[in-house]
Amino acid sequence: DLDTHLEEALEPNCRVFIHNDDVTPFDFVIIILQRIFQLKPLAAEHVAFIAHTGGLAYVTTLACPEAYKRVGKAHFASSLEGYPLLFTVEPEE
Repeated sequence: DLDTHLEEALEPNCRVFIHNDDVTPFDFVIIILQRIFQLKPLAAEHVAFIAHTGGLAYVTTLACPEAYKRVGKAHFASSLEGYPLLFTVEPEE
């Protein structure tokens, strides 16, 4: 609804990052990026590849409460599978 959109517009934005690990399967990472962070398949593969090769990759920018909510969902989903997948959130300056 409109009120929610107005509130989100006033919220500070946060950047979400994904960290590489040697345990979480590449395919699982792509599924999380698509389902939870709403990335298109090609974008999800690109982000996963950058994280895999560089150790860290930018995922998306969202209103901070939404960023934390999605990161929580991603951590929960990966913990259910026994994976140590890690996302971090940084407020935009």
